Amino acid sequence: MFEFAKKKKSAKLIELEAPLKGKTLTLEEVPDPAFSSGTIGKGRAILPSEGKVTAPCPGTVAHIMEKSKHALLLEHETGILILIHVGIETVSLKGAGFHPCVSAGDKVRTGQTLLEFDLEVIADAGLSSITPIIIPNGQDLIESVELSDDLASRANESFIRILLKNP
Repeated sequence: MFEFAKKKKSAKLIELEAPLKGKTLTLEEVPDPAFSSGTIGKGRAILPSEGKVTAPCPGTVAHIMEKSKHALLLEHETGILILIHVGIETVSLKGAGFHPCVSAGDKVRTGQTLLEFDLEVIADAGLSSITPIIIPNGQDLIESVELSDDLASRANESFIRILLKNP
């Protein structure tokens, strides 16, 4: 697990903790082709056991979906972006059941609560609460993204590592 960290000692390594408690899934298991195909980027997904998203690393809240509140972008201090998208098709809820705890521009620390959401509201709407955590494609600073083989993730446990290119 995480073999590249041993090979490139001089490159910067970013470790992301799981931002939700629950069962970790591969992106291929996400019932949305935009995520499962890797079109958006690499990552993992979590089937949450509770309705709370925490910061996977220190950074700045770059964006929160204003009306639907179901997704946010976090920017690590290196400029790397991380997308956390709660649920599948949850944009249709128009913000019902979602309660952001931060605003765009806020600086956050690892483990800080970013968003709370109501799992019942999502289920009652017939939607999936599977939450993709994506490192979006097209970020030139990234050398590689390594995903933990351990799919029994818990919040506050490293499960994605990002190796940055040497300057």
